Amino acid sequence: MSLELYAILLVFSPLVAAAAVGFNTRIISDYLAQAITCSGVIISALCAGVLFKSVALDGAIVHIKLLEWIRSGSFIVDWSIYIDVLTSMMLLLITSVSALVHIYSIGYMSHDAHKPRFMAYLSLFTFCMIMLVCADNLVQLFFGWEGVGLSSYLLIGFWYKRESASSAAMKAFLVNRVGDFGFALGIFLIYLTFGSVEFSQIFPQIPGKLNQTVPFMGCEVSTITVICLLLFIGCMGKSAQLGLHTWLPDAMEGPTPVSALIHAATMVTAGVFLTARCSPLFEHSEVALNVITIVGAFTCIFAATVALVQTDIKKIIAYSTCSQLGYMFFASGVSAYAAGVFHLLTHGFFKALLFLSAGSVIHAMSDEQNINKMGGIWKLIPFTFVMMWIGSLALGGIYPFAGFYSKDIILESAYAAGSIYGKTAYWLGISAAVLTAFYSWRLLILVFQGKTRASKEVISHVHESPLSMTVPLLILAVGAVFAGYIGYNTLDIVNSNGEFWRSSIVWLEHHNTLEKAHHVEAWVKWLPLFAGIFGIFTAYILYMFAPNLPNRIQRTFSVVHKFLFNKWYFDELYNVLFVKSSKLLGLKLWKIADARIVDSIPNGAALASYRFARVVSFLQTGYIYHYALVMLLGLVLLLTWSLIRI
Repeated sequence: MSLELYAILLVFSPLVAAAAVGFNTRIISDYLAQAITCSGVIISALCAGVLFKSVALDGAIVHIKLLEWIRSGSFIVDWSIYIDVLTSMMLLLITSVSALVHIYSIGYMSHDAHKPRFMAYLSLFTFCMIMLVCADNLVQLFFGWEGVGLSSYLLIGFWYKRESASSAAMKAFLVNRVGDFGFALGIFLIYLTFGSVEFSQIFPQIPGKLNQTVPFMGCEVSTITVICLLLFIGCMGKSAQLGLHTWLPDAMEGPTPVSALIHAATMVTAGVFLTARCSPLFEHSEVALNVITIVGAFTCIFAATVALVQTDIKKIIAYSTCSQLGYMFFASGVSAYAAGVFHLLTHGFFKALLFLSAGSVIHAMSDEQNINKMGGIWKLIPFTFVMMWIGSLALGGIYPFAGFYSKDIILESAYAAGSIYGKTAYWLGISAAVLTAFYSWRLLILVFQGKTRASKEVISHVHESPLSMTVPLLILAVGAVFAGYIGYNTLDIVNSNGEFWRSSIVWLEHHNTLEKAHHVEAWVKWLPLFAGIFGIFTAYILYMFAPNLPNRIQRTFSVVHKFLFNKWYFDELYNVLFVKSSKLLGLKLWKIADARIVDSIPNGAALASYRFARVVSFLQTGYIYHYALVMLLGLVLLLTWSLIRI
């Protein structure tokens, strides 16, 4: 079978499955819906494996023009499938994690009444993400980008009868629209500058556009810089970077498989993919790279501090996702795109493992998510306990797990960049590494170890999850253990010459931080590992050996605890600045502009007609002699008028 056929099967199998199930949710059986959707994504995953070998290992490139999508004058956009090394890597991760999430959902959603609809949404989401990474132009990529946003709205709000789920879905949709507006402006400016939206026509023209400027607030600003900043605004929304991050923790209102799919390997990684795909653009804007570095670094430390004090098991893992995305972005900011994508890959495996393991805990604990109401259950669910340990070791960057390789090369690259921005990112990243290990083991200890704080009734029902849930965990655990070693040593993903990536990721020679990263001092290389170990040690001291100490610290630093627990008050700030002001503006427009001005025209005409009818209605008495009198008066008036005319 040709590579082109494999590519078409990979892209459209989830769509066909989603359509077959989604249009027949009321008549199709649960078993058949699960079989169709799981088969669709498994086919995609197998095709992704074949294409990864052919493209990433054997050097092939797949480029298929399916149809001419848009034609408007000289503006032409094709619907295509483009698979190079970067795309093949993303496809392997997306389809494999999605397939495991589909299988896991069979067990997790077993008691839900709307399983066909849920499975159809999962497959639709997978298709949109595949289209995003397979695009050879920005318009098609934007289609996938928006499709992912729509699908996430459907999945986060799946339990739509819950007000919290509906609000979270709307919040995710609206916050992402802010970023998408910037992304759309970036696409418009790219077309105005380069006359095309196809990557193959944009990138060769970049050297000739370096001196071009655009007017901005009375100043002439580099066109490339403006384009990169606009694209990055889109990335900030989709990948939950500081400022546009508020939707991500609320998105935990969706079912746990949704959390694993959206926040591990797909939607939130789209921004990292976009920066890597557009690396030829970003490489020519020092300003944009510095902004990305700082935003990524502060996102990293912000999310880590918030995760320290959260009590919802899923929200802790969600904030760790936000923090790890910060690592990926500041890697891109110091031109270590390969390191950022490498961490995207390893993170996809161990974060999906952590989310699905958390789902196994929630499933065992009768839907309880508060870690303060758990404890002492590791003997009851030992397999899940081991899986959580593996995922946490990878997240903490402990050797030889996957996170050790990818996180370390990011931190080494940031330090090797030599700039104030790179050094800032390094030290904030080290601080976040300590906090990451600490909150990961805080979660492990409070959930699994010590004395149980759950009720006897809940404990009596604690049980290990079925095979449909545990088998995906085991497969993800293999990735969490070995993905880092394979990527670093076997595939040589972070080689400084970029041989593995060929032309799919580009960096300038004077930005080759990966080369410099291999030659930094020994303490720079070892400090991230010791930071993780120190965080684990501190968690054990506080929560195992001195369990009363955390409460004393919380009381002593209650202001700091409240500040962190309320997520630096971003939601409250946005509520005042945007939500309440928008509601007030809408209320004023309704009461004044709409009710008093706009509605006054038709309402005024109606009122005049009503009052005139009231006056006329007095003449309609219903008495015959009144009507006869009127007729007589009319006849007299008519005769008088006739005589006057004569």
